Amino acid sequence: MNRIDLNCDLGESFGTYIIGMDERVIPLISSANIACGFHASDPLVMSNTVVLCKKYGVAVGAHPGFPDLSGFGRRNMNVSLAEAKTMVQYQIGALDAFCQSEKITLQHVKLHGALYNMAGKDYELARAVCEGVRAVNRDLVMLVLAGSQMKKAADDLGMKAAEEVFADRAYEEDGSLVARAKPGAMITDEKFAIERVLTMVLEHRVTSASGRKIPINADSVCVHGDGEKAFVFAKSLRKALEESGINVCAFGTP
Repeated sequence: MNRIDLNCDLGESFGTYIIGMDERVIPLISSANIACGFHASDPLVMSNTVVLCKKYGVAVGAHPGFPDLSGFGRRNMNVSLAEAKTMVQYQIGALDAFCQSEKITLQHVKLHGALYNMAGKDYELARAVCEGVRAVNRDLVMLVLAGSQMKKAADDLGMKAAEEVFADRAYEEDGSLVARAKPGAMITDEKFAIERVLTMVLEHRVTSASGRKIPINADSVCVHGDGEKAFVFAKSLRKALEESGINVCAFGTP
C-alpha cells in the first residue's frame, strides 16, 4: 500500500498574536513541526500545541529557525557553523521538555524558513545542523527537502532522514524551492496543488517552474497552516490522498 506523511508547521502564535488554525488543522495531519521560540511561538504556545498533538495522536517534531521574530525566520542570517549547531540544539531541548512533560516522544526535526533553505544548499551548514541534532538524540529523524544537501548530510552521518515535498510551492530545476519573492512561487490553485501532490507521491516527479519534469522522492507532504484556506486545503488534500489509495500516517509509523 502507498503511504505518505502529512506534516504542517504549527505552534507559530506568539503572545496575543494568533497565527494559523492549529486546533482545526492538527486532526487532519500525521506530523506537526512545532516552532521553538526563535522565529515564532512562546512557552505557553509550545505547551498547548504539544498537548493538542497528543490528543489527536499526531507525531511531534521540533521546528527550529533563526532568532528572528520580526522577520518570522525568513531572512538569511550570517552565522557560524558552531552557532547554527547550538541554536538548533537549544530549540530542540526547549520543545523536548514539553514532550517529556506529556510523556510523548519527539519524532523529528525540521528546520524553518531561511535556515531550511540555506542548509538545503550549503552542505557544511547542513552537516553542522545534523551534528547538533545527533548530539542531542541520534534517534531523531531529519525531515528535509527532497534531494537536498540536508539529505546528503544526514545520510553521511548515518542519521534517519525523511524527504518532504511541498503542496503549495513551486520548484526550480535543481529541486530547490522557488524563492517567495519571485512570481509564481506560491501555488494558490487548490485543485492544481492536489494534482501535483498526487503526481509527486505516485509517480515520483514534479514539473519545475521552467516546465521541466524532475524526479522527486516524497516521504512527507508539507501543508502550511498559516494561510487563509489552510483548514479547507488540508481537508481536501487528505481526502484526495485517501481516495487515491494512499494511507496517511507519520513516517515513523511501523
